[in-house]
Amino acid sequence: MEEHSLCPTGTPAGNKASFRETSLAAQESHVPSSEVLEAIEDVIQGVIQSLAQNKAPVLTVANRTDWRNIEFKDSVGLQMIPGCTTKQIRSDCPQSARRFALMLKILSMIYKMVQSNTYATKRDIYYSDTLLFGSQSVVDQIINDISCMLKIPRRSLHVLSTTKGFVAGNLSYTEEDGTKVNCSCSATAVTVPSNVQGIKNLTSHAKFVLIVEKDATFQRLLDDDFFSKVSPCIMITGRGIPDLNTRLLVRKLWDSFQIPIFTLMDADPHGVEIMCVYKYGSVSMSFEAHQLTVPSVKWLGLLPSDLERLNISKDALIPFTKQDENKLASIKKRPYIACQPLWKKELEIMAASKLKAEIQVLTTVSADYLSRVYLPNKLQFGGWL
Repeated sequence: MEEHSLCPTGTPAGNKASFRETSLAAQESHVPSSEVLEAIEDVIQGVIQSLAQNKAPVLTVANRTDWRNIEFKDSVGLQMIPGCTTKQIRSDCPQSARRFALMLKILSMIYKMVQSNTYATKRDIYYSDTLLFGSQSVVDQIINDISCMLKIPRRSLHVLSTTKGFVAGNLSYTEEDGTKVNCSCSATAVTVPSNVQGIKNLTSHAKFVLIVEKDATFQRLLDDDFFSKVSPCIMITGRGIPDLNTRLLVRKLWDSFQIPIFTLMDADPHGVEIMCVYKYGSVSMSFEAHQLTVPSVKWLGLLPSDLERLNISKDALIPFTKQDENKLASIKKRPYIACQPLWKKELEIMAASKLKAEIQVLTTVSADYLSRVYLPNKLQFGGWL
């Protein structure tokens, strides 16, 4: 474990680099409406030209889920490589003709929203014609494909994500419509805004940000008034795998305040994967890495080595499933683990024991051990990786 104290870390290098060809650079987080309309018109123009030449129209999209199209940079995380492999959505192929039509349908909806300066969530789009789209996941995948194909962030396409995350603590800001939000005012958390890009006048005296994996743990810390007892901080939870808005907010907090960001996850492969999404991003959203990843994120807990150090009874731990073993094996092969030897050591402890633990296991030590002892000691003595 590193010997260090709680102090701000440096800005991730390279986050101002231009990456327009394959990614969405930070300084281009908002694309003017005129450019969005022009990009969609270019796609439709290509379809019309193919028809005029008696050719079957084709849409070309990047293979977003192929690890061969991904490179790892310590300063950015997982990002899509230039000249990545692509796949064709053909209008004359039975396997892809329906998807081709759905892409044009959603492009049409986006065009109208940008023209009229209105917004819709992915859920709104799905419920506009559930029979046509079939499932929410189809809509989600097509919107991400369109965003990647056009090289335009989803927010600039006027498509908003449904928010499930919460934020609380020493933070206030103004929403796009002028509503002032104070996250320290009440005993209940504030829902992460649906348009993170539109919030402004962010103010905080927080010393750090704490990302909490689970809602139950987040609520317990909220009940214990953790964010004001130890030192001023901001707490945020994506309630499991984080949605886009929660990830955008974590990145915005980092850009705005340059304070340490810590994660509190279950000591299991699923918790590690969620932490990696915040820190390094995901393969499917690698084309937006510059706006979604925070490579300075630190692993505060629950560390597999903590379980032995705190003499947690093995009876309180949960045996690995085959799915856990496969997930852990997959994580250990990922490119970013090679540059995290201390993480690798913790993963090896987990793999050797074949046991996992939820954060709630700390209640076996004492009811308020997490907020009264575990977190304060970790933050004071530098118990993070």
